Amino acid sequence: MNEDDFKKISPNPRKGLYSSEHVSAGIPIPKTQRVQLFSADEWEEFTEEWASSLESSYHCVKRFAGAGDQGLDVVGFINSNQFNDGWDNYQCKFYDKPLTPSDVWVEFSKIIYFTKCGSYTPPRKYYFVAPKQIGTKLGKLLVNAPRLKEQLKENWEKYCEDGITSTAKIKLEGDLLSHFESFDFTIFDSVSLVQMIEQHALTPFHAVRFGGGLGTRPDPEIPPENTVSMDQRYIRQLLSVYAQSISDNQQSPDLSLLDKDDRIRNNFLRQRERFYHAESLRSFSRDTVPLGVFEALQNDIFDGVVDTCEASHACDMDRLNATMSQAANVIVDASPLSSVTRPKDKQGMCHQLVNDNRLNWSEKDE
Repeated sequence: MNEDDFKKISPNPRKGLYSSEHVSAGIPIPKTQRVQLFSADEWEEFTEEWASSLESSYHCVKRFAGAGDQGLDVVGFINSNQFNDGWDNYQCKFYDKPLTPSDVWVEFSKIIYFTKCGSYTPPRKYYFVAPKQIGTKLGKLLVNAPRLKEQLKENWEKYCEDGITSTAKIKLEGDLLSHFESFDFTIFDSVSLVQMIEQHALTPFHAVRFGGGLGTRPDPEIPPENTVSMDQRYIRQLLSVYAQSISDNQQSPDLSLLDKDDRIRNNFLRQRERFYHAESLRSFSRDTVPLGVFEALQNDIFDGVVDTCEASHACDMDRLNATMSQAANVIVDASPLSSVTRPKDKQGMCHQLVNDNRLNWSEKDE
């Protein structure tokens, strides 16, 4: 070995511009590759999240789990929650390699056997879903129904007889064989990982699992002023605050107060706008983050303002203004919604908390 056998170390910079995200989190991993790194538990969680995306396409979607599932996994019921009204099955398999025919022969046989027994009607479609996707050999069988049928028959004794149930050996003969011969093998198919991720992106779980931000938040819609409702507690509480600021003797505050003072009216319009900003954030959260994230943010706002709200103030208007000022300054960096939360949202959440009887603008009985 001589000097010519060695090469000077000279790493080549990655093509393209680097960014602050690369420094803080490294080079992004494509979503399809990230899914393939999931553990069995993470795959199970991801599958549950993905299955929720199917609900818009079916009457209802259910997950069958545990022993005795009879070959069912994620089931989409088409017209009702009854098998007789049509259904699709999504068989989710976790393997550290692409699915092969030997991995799933028994799954084919379960559908044949349990439809013959009358446990359920044949599905409209039967899909295989796996993190490493479908291997070439299985993929070719799924698009060649006659060949799939032939291969399953040849492999029935080896893979299926003892795998369908734990209580009996299921031989492919007699009525079961007749049912097998008439069964529609074109129903079998697969869902690609790309399609799964695209569907998962429609769920509130996508951003917290894969990152990438929450996208653009729509501008809040503020209902017309003539739609103000005294049924909302925060409205009644605000009117009590305004009544006190005009006259301590004001009884049964109502919307006519807003016509008595332009300062009061402008304050009311600001508070109402803040409330609907928070309502808009609540709606946005339902589509973009898991259940409970918005409520956790509300709790952070409550913790940040409750001492200010409950402190002694010269009047209720001072209480309102001090609490609004404090709410705008509450730090919410720990929330998944922090990137889309504005000062008006935080202030509006205080009105939501008043609606929920957790805060009060006025001590006057309603």
